[in-house]
Parts: sequence; structure tokens; C-alpha cells
Amino acid sequence: MKKLLVFIFIGFMAQLIDGSLGMAYGVTSTTLLLTFGVAPAMASASVHLAEVVTTAASGASHIKFGNVDRHMVLRLILPGAVGAFVGACFLSNLPGDLVKPYVSLFLLTLGIYILFRFLSQPITPPDGKKLTNKQLVPLGLIAGFFDATGGGGWGPITTPVLLTKRNVAPRKVIGTVDTAEFAVALAATIGFVLSLGWGQVNWFWVGTLMVGGLVAAPIAAWLVRIIPSHLLGVLVGGLIIATNARTLLNAWGVAKETHPVIYTGIFIVWSIALFATIRNHRKIPKPKQVVS
Repeated sequence: MKKLLVFIFIGFMAQLIDGSLGMAYGVTSTTLLLTFGVAPAMASASVHLAEVVTTAASGASHIKFGNVDRHMVLRLILPGAVGAFVGACFLSNLPGDLVKPYVSLFLLTLGIYILFRFLSQPITPPDGKKLTNKQLVPLGLIAGFFDATGGGGWGPITTPVLLTKRNVAPRKVIGTVDTAEFAVALAATIGFVLSLGWGQVNWFWVGTLMVGGLVAAPIAAWLVRIIPSHLLGVLVGGLIIATNARTLLNAWGVAKETHPVIYTGIFIVWSIALFATIRNHRKIPKPKQVVS
């Protein structure tokens, strides 16, 4: 029962973060599964199978709250699905013990990127210009591939890139990325099933992640309008860095007595980034009320 509640909580928190930030369901879930000793391919396969259901619920919730840009969704779905399928087949043919440190290094890099990207990015109004196929198709292919190989990467790559373009409001970027992720998760799952077979899927992990994600999906779609994305981004980035640092320290044989020092350093940097984010957000002037 304890393990059941833990995995449901993981699914809930991962979807709550992903649905309100546009990233980190796969990264958060896979990171935590790797800490339980799950092989990378099995962890990624289980997470993506759960995401088929949770992303469908998340997409429907974001559509209901008007957080989706249809133009971007249609141009991200196909390349994202192709990239995810190829990435799943690639990861499934690699030995788990060999690839685990590299997957954790990839996730750690994403965590650092998330933390500093949301720490430094200024908030600017969207200019309303549509992104072209030359911008969206390569982005979908790359993000889909790394999402399958790393167990997460669709949101951490796609969301920040789209936010830097300043073409769409942040809430619509988040809703669009989450909605398009359904096709990515479905394609990755098909790739894993063809490569690994259904027998390699742990249905306990899948079921518990699904339950937690389904509960969180509508809540996250509502929260995306009221929680500052910068604050949540720094929290997620710090969590991913801290968790994957543990995996890498053990894989690289770093002396155990130095681990507390490294964890303390990570916590200090994380706390400073969180404080700076809150301070920077308070400095942003609120829009003036127009009196009619």
C-alpha cells in the first residue's frame, strides 16, 4: 500500500508540474523511477504508456480552459511523433546499465537548462506572429527523439524554445505543448512495445502513474493561469538536478563522504535561484487598470 501511494503521488506531482508548466512529466517520473533502480528503457516505456492517458486528459483540460494554439499543435504532432518513435527504438536496443549514466546526465542538463532559463527569461507580451513549418517541424523532431531516449524532453525542450519566440502567450504555449504531447507519448509507446514487447511493461507503475496524472490534469490546466511559470520552473529544475546528481555520483564512483557537500551546494544554488525568481517577479510592473 505504501508503494502504491508513493507511485500515485509521483504521477500526481509529475502531471501537476507538467500541466501547469508545459514540461517535466517524463523527466520527473523517469528521474524518480531511475532512483528506484528501474532500467532506463523500462522506465521510459512505463512513463510513456502512462502519458498516453494523462496527456489526453491534460490536452482536453487545456482545450476547455482555452490554453491551446491550434496552428502550433497541428505542426508539432507529426514530427514529434516520428522523433519519439525513432528515439524509442534507439533506446530499446541499448544495454540498461550502459545507458543509465548518460540518461541521467541528459536529464541533469535539462534540469540546469530549466532552472536558469526560467530564472533569466523576461516576461514580454506576444507579438501574435505565427511560427513557420521551418521552425516547428525540426523542433518537434528533436524534442520527440530526446523525449523517448531520455524519458522526458518534449516539454523541457519545446516549451522554453517556444517561449523565447514570444509569438504566443505563455499559457497557450504550455497548453499547446501538453496537447501535442499525446501523439508523442503514443508514438514512443508503440516504438517501445515493438522493441521490448508488452511483457517488459510494469503495469503497476503504469497504473499508478495514470491514476495520479488523471487527478492532477484538470487542476494543472486551471493553475496555469494563476501560478507564475518562472517560480515553478526553478522548483522543477532544482528537483531534477538534485535527483540526477545522486545517480551520477554513484555511477561515477564519487567518494561517499563528498556527497553531502555536493548536495548542500546544489541546495544553496537552488535556494538562491528561487529567491531571485520571486524577487524578479515582484519587480515586474502590473498592468494599469483602464477606467472607462
